Amino acid sequence: MAAGCRTGRSGGAGRAPAGISPGARKVAAASLFLAMTCFFPAYAPAPCLAEAPEEKGLRIAREASERDDGFADFTAVMTMVLRDRQGRESVRQMRVKVLEVQENGDKSLFVFDQPRDVQGTALLTHAHVNAPDDQWLYLPALRRVKRINAARRSGSFMGSEFSYEDMSSSQVEEYVYRFLRDEPCGELTCTVTEQVPLDKRSGYSRKIVWRDVDHLRTWKMELYDRKGSHLKTLTFENYRQYAGRYWRAERQTMENHLTGARTVLDWNQLSFGNNLRDSEFTRPALRRVR
Repeated sequence: MAAGCRTGRSGGAGRAPAGISPGARKVAAASLFLAMTCFFPAYAPAPCLAEAPEEKGLRIAREASERDDGFADFTAVMTMVLRDRQGRESVRQMRVKVLEVQENGDKSLFVFDQPRDVQGTALLTHAHVNAPDDQWLYLPALRRVKRINAARRSGSFMGSEFSYEDMSSSQVEEYVYRFLRDEPCGELTCTVTEQVPLDKRSGYSRKIVWRDVDHLRTWKMELYDRKGSHLKTLTFENYRQYAGRYWRAERQTMENHLTGARTVLDWNQLSFGNNLRDSEFTRPALRRVR
């Protein structure tokens, strides 16, 4: 019997008659227990009951999140490549800072360095648990910090196929979950779950997520619009492990099935443990970004 599946009952009830061997007594006791759990479900211990799809989906999401806890902060250099339906490309370079915030959502800062027409543009995000995220966009040409309101979070981030919502770290508490199935994904086996946003202002009605069962790394995510149509697919490639624990994909590709366009994010020079300060992720600090 698996650990944690004890009945919690003991005592002398149901003693075998004298003359029956100890081995026979064990077999009789086991048979009695099985009969009770089959015909009287109240006797079945709760931990042994099968998980509901909703419970399993939530458990998987929590475990995936917990495996990434404790990274403190990281920095990176990112290349953004925008490709339209005809294959025409435009390339942008930016710097990224992410600060972990315990008991709340992370803080992130994206600063564009190239090309010149977007140089200095910066997006600051304060993600929250059980509250709308805060986002601000700094426009150097106007020397202005613009708040991204909830109604605009589904809009395109700097002309890419990523929305402002996509650029914010998601929190477990923001969704209702449901386990769908396990299936092969390349050389791996993936667990497939559905996530439904609790925020009615989200640009998505649901997300279908593929994570490998060994490390719970996300490999694919299907994004459905508010009408339920499959709008975009986000794929992850070239995972590397940092600090012996934290997995990061070096490439993310967002494909828009409506427009035929796609955006590729290539992450480089990832560095963990940089002692970033909270003061680097404030609205006034946006004006000092270089």
